[in-house]
Amino acid sequence: MLISVASGKGGTGKTTVAANLAWAASTLEPVTLLDCDVEEPDSHFYLKPEWLGEEDVCMPVPVIDASRCDGCGACAEFCRYNALAAIRGDVLVFPELCHGCGGCALACPLECITYADRRIGIVREGARGGVHLHQGLLDIGEPVAVPVLKRVKERQADEGLTIIDCPPGTGCPFVNSIRDSDYCLLVTEPSPFGRHDLDLAHRAAIELGVPHGVLINRSSPDDAIIDDYCEEEELDIFGRIPFSRDLAEACSRGEMRTETDETWSWRFLKILEGVRKACLLSSPS
Repeated sequence: MLISVASGKGGTGKTTVAANLAWAASTLEPVTLLDCDVEEPDSHFYLKPEWLGEEDVCMPVPVIDASRCDGCGACAEFCRYNALAAIRGDVLVFPELCHGCGGCALACPLECITYADRRIGIVREGARGGVHLHQGLLDIGEPVAVPVLKRVKERQADEGLTIIDCPPGTGCPFVNSIRDSDYCLLVTEPSPFGRHDLDLAHRAAIELGVPHGVLINRSSPDDAIIDDYCEEEELDIFGRIPFSRDLAEACSRGEMRTETDETWSWRFLKILEGVRKACLLSSPS
């Protein structure tokens, strides 16, 4: 089963939820945690794994054979990302803008474009307890995160439970993270900003056809702003994590409450049970 943990905005606590959910579930079955927030991965601060290895993630970028190129500009005209520019008979390549689609080579009438690999990040692997962690890390200054993210998603386990810690926002990284999930748990907070970005994530999940529900973090007497929205949109709420100084201090120390407190472990297992039931109900019969 593949569960993605996402949010419309950063700072709602989705990594806290993903890590604690993974640790609690690991008491029952093997768990793989995929940290797809490749621009700023931080699930390792909670899990504290023993690192087992890492591999480079590379993207193919065009190399122009200047001895054969006549500067016609067909490649630059094709590229929608402006990674190529034809100027006075020469073709300039901007590797950081290239998405590695290969279209420029197909567009070149003289077949003078080949490709070379350029490193854009790494994927590293670690483990602790019953949780296996795969984490992507985009190199500093790289603007394209999705290739690293996709490499992380390739590590999904064939058996047991896989949980994805998704990147914030609702852009390309978010879309590629939750796509193909059996269920997406949207973490939000009871604030106008939280409601606004929950709406964006909810709409995106609908477009992708991904079943989804809500978990309220920093639950308080202000929950009505989220409760009312979920009632209007017919969204299930699977749990509420209280607005607690003690919990906030534990998170700042990189502690998982599910590791130190059976009550919290039980609470997250109940959330997981609710998600499993909702997933079964949403599956085609």
